Order: sequence, then structure tokens, then C-alpha cells
Amino acid sequence: MNTAWWQELWRRHAHITTPLRQRGLECDIEFGLSAYIVHVALPDGSYLIIGPPQEPSSDRPPGDPEGWVVTRQHPADHAVFEVIYDSTASTGPGAPERPEARNGASAKHVVEAIDQRLTQLGLLPVPRSSTEGPLVSTASQPRAPQSPDPSPSAARISTYVYGDALLALTDQLNRTESHADAAALLHQILDPTDGLLERLGEFFEAAGEKAKEAEQDDGFDLSYDLADAAAEIRSLGEVLHVAEDRMRALNPPPPASPRSATPPRTSRLPLPVLPPAQPRQRR
Repeated sequence: MNTAWWQELWRRHAHITTPLRQRGLECDIEFGLSAYIVHVALPDGSYLIIGPPQEPSSDRPPGDPEGWVVTRQHPADHAVFEVIYDSTASTGPGAPERPEARNGASAKHVVEAIDQRLTQLGLLPVPRSSTEGPLVSTASQPRAPQSPDPSPSAARISTYVYGDALLALTDQLNRTESHADAAALLHQILDPTDGLLERLGEFFEAAGEKAKEAEQDDGFDLSYDLADAAAEIRSLGEVLHVAEDRMRALNPPPPASPRSATPPRTSRLPLPVLPPAQPRQRR
């Protein structure tokens, strides 16, 4: 598998997948009939297909179609089929224009329609409160660790404030007692838009551009090495993109219920055989 291209696919669909994953939904990217689609598993066994129209095919790049179509389907129950959202232009002579068509490729309206419908069906793993905007996670997220105080009054002065910040995150992970909290910490690292790996990839790319500014052969060679490092970091994020969901799904085994003590069975002794009654003699 071309991990660089796979990572690019995730980046191009992040405006769809990121808010859905924040709601606890498992997303994947697949190739449909003629274009890439987002496959979203739902708790009841059904799934969403989010993508551009597959027929006719389009030359637009992945993640940026002229319009989005969202359907809900079920692999076993074919009666479960509905179009949740469709912002594609109406085709055919005399076909009425859909109200969503004016939204075009807007991802905001796509996720709002999904949020509304899944809330109606009770299929959002992370429910939305009445005061919360659409598709904003209500799960408790750990606070970002603060960089150590570099002032002379600090108990410990460190030159590596960013390394210490990551060390603080690691310590927080070691102290957590919940897999859900551990998943939230993984989110800080693996989020495809704002996570640490994505920021680290951007850092190495920027360092490569800075090396090019020297306009020397070694500077260009260094820029290639740094660009390769950025690609490897992003490919690592692609490999681990479901690690957060897998961590959240881990639950400790339920405690074994003690078996009720059953007294041992004892065989009952046979009743004694009584002698037959003797008739009374009259006096």
C-alpha cells in the first residue's frame, strides 16, 4: 500500500472524518465505483457512505467534490436505506433543484445533517448537548500539558521545554486509570489535523525549506532527508489512525461473580419398614 498516498487521502478527507471521529464514530476511506468514499460504522450494525456521486465519474480531486451524498445502509437488512443528505446538482430535464444543492462541497452542512439524523436515531456514541454546536466532542479531553517554567525561580530549569511537555503527557498516560482517558491522550498525538504527529511532520517540512534557503548542494540533500522524515511520521499516523478508537473500546473484564455455595447433596436413608399392625383381642 502506498502509505504516502493513503496519508494524503486522510488529509483530504479530514474535514469530514475528524468531526465524526470526535463523536466516537469509526471512519475508514474506501474506493467506491469511481471515487473515494468515507465509510462510517454505526452502533446498530448499519453504516454511512459519504462521497461524491459515483456515476457519472468526476475529475475533481478526492475530498473536494461538487457535492456530497450521504446514505445509510445495512449489510443484512436491505430495508434500511435512506438518503440523509444530497448536495449534488439535480440531473435530468425538469428535475427540481434540491435545497442542499446550494451548499455544494461544504463539509459543515454534511456533518450537521449527519449529526441531526443520528441524534434522532440515537446512534451517536457521544451525545450532543442542547447547548453544544454540531459535532463537537463532549468527551472529557485532558488538558494540554504546560511547558515547564524556564524562569530562574523554577525548581528545575530545562532547555528542552517541548520534550518536557511530551514527557508530562507520558506521565499523565501512566497515571490514568481509564482506557477512555488513555484514548483521549492518544487523540492529542494522532489527530490527523491538529495532533502532535501532524505538527511534527510540518516542523520537518519547514526545516527542509529552511535548509533549501542555503542554496547549497548539502542543503538540498538535507531538505530531501527532512522531507522523507516528515513523510514517515505521517505514515506512522496513518498506520495508527484507529489506535484511539481501539484503545477506547478496551474495557476491563467484568469481575467474576462468586458462585453461590451449594451444600453437598446427601443421599437420604430409606425409611424403616414398620411391622404390620396386630389385631386387638377382645376380652
